[in-house]
Amino acid sequence: MKKFLSANEAVAHAAAQAGCVVASAYPGTPSTEILENVAKFKDTVNCEWAVNEKVAMETAIGASIAGARALTAMKHVGLNVAMDPLMTFTYVGATGGLVVVSADDPGMHSSQNEQDNRNLAKFARAPLLEPADSQEAYDMTRAAFEISEQFEAPVIIRLTTRTSHSSSLVDLGDFNPRPHALIPYKKNIAKTIPVPMFARGHRLNAQKRTAAMADAAAASPFNRIEPGKKELGFITSAVAYQYVKEIFPEYAILKLGWTNPLPKTLVAEFAKSVDKVVVVEELDPFLEEQVRAMGIPVVEHATELNMLELNADRVQNLRHELLGDVPEAKTAETDKTLPTRPPVLCAGCGHRSVFYILNKLGATVTGDIGCYTLGAFPPLNAMDTTICMGASINNAAGMKKAGLKGRICAVLGDSTFFHSGMTGILSCLYNGTPVTTVVLDNRITAMTGHQDNPGTGKTLMGTDAPVTEIGEIAKAMGYKKVVKVSADDLAELEKVLKDAMDGDEGALVIAYAPCRIAAKLTKEGLCAVDPDKCKACGACFKMGCPAMTRGKEVRPGAFQMVIDPNQCAGCRQCGQVCKFGAIQRVR
Repeated sequence: MKKFLSANEAVAHAAAQAGCVVASAYPGTPSTEILENVAKFKDTVNCEWAVNEKVAMETAIGASIAGARALTAMKHVGLNVAMDPLMTFTYVGATGGLVVVSADDPGMHSSQNEQDNRNLAKFARAPLLEPADSQEAYDMTRAAFEISEQFEAPVIIRLTTRTSHSSSLVDLGDFNPRPHALIPYKKNIAKTIPVPMFARGHRLNAQKRTAAMADAAAASPFNRIEPGKKELGFITSAVAYQYVKEIFPEYAILKLGWTNPLPKTLVAEFAKSVDKVVVVEELDPFLEEQVRAMGIPVVEHATELNMLELNADRVQNLRHELLGDVPEAKTAETDKTLPTRPPVLCAGCGHRSVFYILNKLGATVTGDIGCYTLGAFPPLNAMDTTICMGASINNAAGMKKAGLKGRICAVLGDSTFFHSGMTGILSCLYNGTPVTTVVLDNRITAMTGHQDNPGTGKTLMGTDAPVTEIGEIAKAMGYKKVVKVSADDLAELEKVLKDAMDGDEGALVIAYAPCRIAAKLTKEGLCAVDPDKCKACGACFKMGCPAMTRGKEVRPGAFQMVIDPNQCAGCRQCGQVCKFGAIQRVR
């Protein structure tokens, strides 16, 4: 059976075919589609959206201890959140096969950093597999469950944005998903309770296991020497292998798919068979540093390969430098006369009004990870910080404690509140730090593609779930000032935010408005501008709605506003900004 699959889809199919019983994840680009596709096999796999990556990891670990095959998936920064349980579980050791998928994001297409999680795999002493295409993603995921059970270790599969979202034909073999038989659970506190007296033994076992895995990696079909001209020999892995094959097709290659622990015997064998060794990899010199540490000389070059996403042009430039038989790749130049197109919130988005008001009130705004990060850009200009999931509340608390004057407000979304916002609120209450927090409640995990969360009333598997009310949580934690306000009512929103930020006690404001895409409200109504009433004052343009365009120029630099009917969602926020009543709902 063959199917055209992305690497994310291939991982999901492989998990089902390998008999995965439990799958848990928190959505994050570029990993989101893995669990969404695992959910298609809900008759054989019990899958869920966890509230954060740590919870997802701990759920998968629990399933493994119970003897079931389990999978958890997350983007690269999500693995930071999950490292606490992972670092200990690599000591404890898996029972049922445990596969951890880390989808890295070289070039930061949708992320705040481009950390190379191969380093975390080495740090955790976990076996690491790196697919170069969808077929390998399928084959390696299936093998990862076997490797995990063989060595009693969680196995990390590292994808990148390019592999996660690129599709190719995958041979699924005799595809017949069914749960793998559980390994009978036996209570063993010496294994599963790593207090120091037991953990010291685990540490020694982890070292021995790493040595055994290096031998297995050297013999693995995922690591192979491809013969070719011996003047140069390339050591490479993952998507970088594809670029080397394209640009240096005639030269010998050591293609590594199982990269931690490094198969040193195979590396040494390859190095002896070629005149010079060149290491080509994406992001950190993870392989190169280890090869050099073995005493093997590696060709030095001026071509930059280890920063941002690698591509064929950069590898062509390497060939130009080393061999001079190809021209230097030309980088397409941007036409600087074209206007820039900054990212914007969708037309009708309820987040827009919150940032418009916060800007108007002159607030310092600590933000978070989500669609609302776009509130930092002109013309809203209403966000000062974005660090990581859940940081907004604690950043605001730190600013308060540092003595920063003026209005300070933390902003985060409903899914982020459940992910890691509650601990920040609790800390502020405990330490007496009066932080105003605004939860932008659109009842969906929007930025990653509209996934459910504890506030939506649905699970990943489509079953009904209790709706968790954010305001009730805040009250239970001890907040006395909890206010819910429509994000589409600008006057009331301004009154509530001003009152909250100017008060002496902490406050939680829930600014609610449904995500218009998820709720299918993009064509709920239509607004239009009366040109006879429009004074071209420009106040409406400060909202930054993409449905607004420049119309007639009534005086130099002053344009009437025209609403694009193909984009207007009928939210009527712009009409509340206009002092002249020029904007009206027409449908």
